[in-house]
Amino acid sequence: MRSGHRRALLLLIGTLAVACRQDMHDQPKYKPLRPSAFFADGQSSRPAIEGAVARGTLPRDEAFVTGKVGTERVREAPVPFTPALLARGQVQYDAFCSVCHDRVGMGQGMIVLRGFRQPPSLHIDRLRAESDGYFFDVITNGFGVMPKYAQQIAPEDRWAIVAYVRALQLSQNATLADVPPAERARLQKE
Repeated sequence: MRSGHRRALLLLIGTLAVACRQDMHDQPKYKPLRPSAFFADGQSSRPAIEGAVARGTLPRDEAFVTGKVGTERVREAPVPFTPALLARGQVQYDAFCSVCHDRVGMGQGMIVLRGFRQPPSLHIDRLRAESDGYFFDVITNGFGVMPKYAQQIAPEDRWAIVAYVRALQLSQNATLADVPPAERARLQKE
């Protein structure tokens, strides 16, 4: 073997020897349920913190999480429709829904302009008569070519979108009689 090759081989072996440290493997640690001299109770496993809830076991209202009670969709959302909820719903609707349904829910979003299938208007009589749970379920599980958004949109934000859809439906089908009297007078002056 030439001396140049020998040096390269020794350099490679030296580099590998330094890189093969087992600090993490050999570090001091306790294995679950083994005795411990460190803790006063003699156990290495620590008791759960009071009030801690294991991931995925948080008890939540069935209607809030699924939009259903049993197999029946809820008629009305299990959350109050507040101005803050509507504002959050508008943000979420604009981000996730408007690309297909457009900003006012007529079904003329950007995807339609790009040649994709047109979704139904949110203002048709059939959808105006649907329950809040129906909209929540469609957002959660998808419908037709609409994908499911359960992973992208948290339940509280799905309810916010439902509230905003209801506000859109009211706004596009409102009459002057729906306007409060004080505001009606102002509108008639303009």
